[in-house]
Amino acid sequence: MPLDRALNSLGFAKAPADTRVVVAMSGGVDSSVVAAMLAEEGYDVVGVTLQLYDHGAALAKKGACCAGRDIHDARRVAEDMGFPHYVLDYENVFKDAVIDEFADSYLAGATPVPCIRCNERVKFKDLLNTAKDLDADCMATGHYIQRMIGDHGPELHSAADPTKDQSYFLFSTTPEQLDYLRFPLGHHASKDETRALARKYGLALADKPDSQDICFVPNGNYASVIEKLRPGAAEPGDIVDVGGNVLGQHNGVLHYTIGQRRGLGIGGLADPLYVVKLDVDARHVIVGPKDLLATRTVPVREINWLGDGGFADLSERQISVKVRSTKPPTEAILRPLSDTTAEVELMVAEEGVSPGQACVFYETSSSRILGGGWIWRGA
Repeated sequence: MPLDRALNSLGFAKAPADTRVVVAMSGGVDSSVVAAMLAEEGYDVVGVTLQLYDHGAALAKKGACCAGRDIHDARRVAEDMGFPHYVLDYENVFKDAVIDEFADSYLAGATPVPCIRCNERVKFKDLLNTAKDLDADCMATGHYIQRMIGDHGPELHSAADPTKDQSYFLFSTTPEQLDYLRFPLGHHASKDETRALARKYGLALADKPDSQDICFVPNGNYASVIEKLRPGAAEPGDIVDVGGNVLGQHNGVLHYTIGQRRGLGIGGLADPLYVVKLDVDARHVIVGPKDLLATRTVPVREINWLGDGGFADLSERQISVKVRSTKPPTEAILRPLSDTTAEVELMVAEEGVSPGQACVFYETSSSRILGGGWIWRGA
């Protein structure tokens, strides 16, 4: 009998049947394929779906994760593939850790990314601890991102398919969490491969559309959700230029975002105006020409470092960064100010860099994610 047993596909030196894996199942195609694939490979699979908010509201919204239909779909996959499935009520946790901060940040003039906070504070924290309580060897998700073993342990890398890459939303994954997590879909060349696997396993949801919106924000209408969460938040005020001149009125700062051009209700001007700043205290929406949106200096805090060595070991690093999820990484210089704060200098100015968004760090010469932090207004 050999002393060194070969590792299974999840990286453990034992048979799949002896390897328990909890799969976080949203009810979508991706996580369902992960669960089915691991079950077919013979792993001891346990499916877990989180109920994150009120079912009554969820059922009125098609295409969002964690709604009533999605829980049903996840349960059906588990039944078809023959592994246990549990639904956990995380409504209170989700409200406290994600929804309340989303509302407060938006009212403060920021542009929050609640999906990151959900991964950070719910899925990769509470659910991960639940997986450990179930004596699972690891937890797997349907995220499109890659976990690779480097010289110093597990590393986080962008997905093979750049159009599906979810690294922007997972930068806050800690080294300890990364040690426990698995992402079986990250190496797929396209979503078509995943759907083909769903058909191979006979999953009824093989052609189910991808979720497009934040799960608790119907049709992308942030303002309507915030008005329900924070009654009276939509107080009217003035739309002013950078010199403080009143150009019009608005019906609530929460209806505007940095970089917005349409819907300002200001006509008769030679050049278009954009929202360049939100002053919540004064209830001012400040507008100006497009060039005022461009910035090269980005203050970042709450940094999670996934690179080698200590974050503040070097006074500056040449890296690439994303300041929004929809754009490719751009070259920058990262200058640590402390173990959790930094200043990022962009080599090419970006328009519409907004407090509340993430700034994600990438190794310029590879697909590795080095961590990231949250953009703020600075001291």
